[in-house]
Amino acid sequence: MMQQPHGQHRFPQPGPQVRPYQQPGYPGGPPRPGGYGPGPQMGPGGPRMMSHGGMPPHPYAARSEKSKESSARDKTKDIGSMRPGMSPGMHPPPHGMQTPHGMDRKRPPDPRGTPQQMKQAKKKKKVADKILPQRVRDLVPESQAYMDLLAFERKLDATIMRKRLDIQEALKRPMKQKRKLRIFISNTFYPAKSEGEDGDETVASWELRVEGRLLEDAASAKLNDSSKMKRKFSSFFKSLVIELDKELYGPDNHLVEWHRTPTTQETDGFQVKRPGDQNVKCTVLLMLDYQPPQFKLDSRLARILGVHTQTRSVIINALWQYIKTHRLQDHHEREYINCDKYLEQIFECKRMKFAEIPGKLHGLLMPPDPIVINHVITVEGPDARKTACYDIDVEVDDTLKQQMNSFLLSTASQHEIGSLDSKIHETVETINQLKTNREFFLSFAKNPQEFINNWLISQSRDLKTMTDVVGNPEEERRADYYYQPWSQEAVCRYFYSKVQQRRMELEQALGIRNS
Repeated sequence: MMQQPHGQHRFPQPGPQVRPYQQPGYPGGPPRPGGYGPGPQMGPGGPRMMSHGGMPPHPYAARSEKSKESSARDKTKDIGSMRPGMSPGMHPPPHGMQTPHGMDRKRPPDPRGTPQQMKQAKKKKKVADKILPQRVRDLVPESQAYMDLLAFERKLDATIMRKRLDIQEALKRPMKQKRKLRIFISNTFYPAKSEGEDGDETVASWELRVEGRLLEDAASAKLNDSSKMKRKFSSFFKSLVIELDKELYGPDNHLVEWHRTPTTQETDGFQVKRPGDQNVKCTVLLMLDYQPPQFKLDSRLARILGVHTQTRSVIINALWQYIKTHRLQDHHEREYINCDKYLEQIFECKRMKFAEIPGKLHGLLMPPDPIVINHVITVEGPDARKTACYDIDVEVDDTLKQQMNSFLLSTASQHEIGSLDSKIHETVETINQLKTNREFFLSFAKNPQEFINNWLISQSRDLKTMTDVVGNPEEERRADYYYQPWSQEAVCRYFYSKVQQRRMELEQALGIRNS
């Protein structure tokens, strides 16, 4: 048992009672009946509130409102782990000092892991982590070459990123190129056969075939892969109509039609077979399948815009260029267009909004004209098979578009670059660690005594942070710490909270309600 210092007492001598006063965290007003009141309520020899005119305020009375609310909320929870004479706001003792119940008052570990593990999990590699410190560059002049490479890498990354964005924007727009599609229209005549040995008799007939293929120039042949699947002939068209001579085949059998549907199977050609031994005039109507869709403009609007058949976006852009060139936009109300005499005749209004243009254009857009091929199916002459060729212009996807897509989707180089970046980060981290070690030993070599003192202070501070200990454990280890003036108030508060806790338990057990 510790000896009390000479001239000091564990508790001061009883003195006159004072009127109740309000302090942070201490209940105010007169004492409740049966509650914590003057000395007789505490029993003989119990601690009493004494008058100390020069008594300093409690060292933890200046806590923030948030801390006070937290302490009041957790008081019942923490009371069991407090020891006599300890204020509810006091810091817990350092690790290793046990409570009377043998419980460790160190804070429970964070379920998410230690702060070091959380920091490592959240740490991301940044560009700044690859930069060498200035001290290292001063010590090793050759490291300037590495810094120059970093600067060049930043420029290269910025250029590649800008190009990727340009490619992404270019892929949003249709990338088409004009190619020649050669159409082969051939017919074969089968003369009539008389009844032979097999007993079959056939009538004269002819067969018409419509086929085609893309003509490849030297540049496209180099870009195209030989193993790539060739595009089917029917994929270029939305519909195909073969109109035969109505006088020969009648009004019900002179049309042969093919129209694309969502379930259409692509084919390399079309074949028509009919009986007959006379030359037949036929008309082949080919409707190209434009992607995106194209429209034929009204002749009056096509004349002033210089556009015959184009996509909707190109037509609207051409109209906007016409409006800007002729300054038809209203100077005060910018959302309006003042039509000139030509637009007034076409749109039948003197003034219109920009938002009205697509709706007014809808009535002026028509399906594009089909490709018309007049062909004669001949059944005369020595050759049974006769072929005619026709070249038409078609739009196909630019081969560069596929290369752009493959460039954007390729990840092989990204993995390689990522692995190299990881190696660079590890190397720079090792260099920084070696720099720290060098400075550590250099400081020790210059002034060992001062270095050891500073190092011990630093280690003590780090240990307090790592063990999550708050307060000043060194002071709390000494008995003088508990003879300070505020200890009397801490004891009173502790007993008062205990009495209140027991009272609440008793009231709950007896079912007594507070008035």
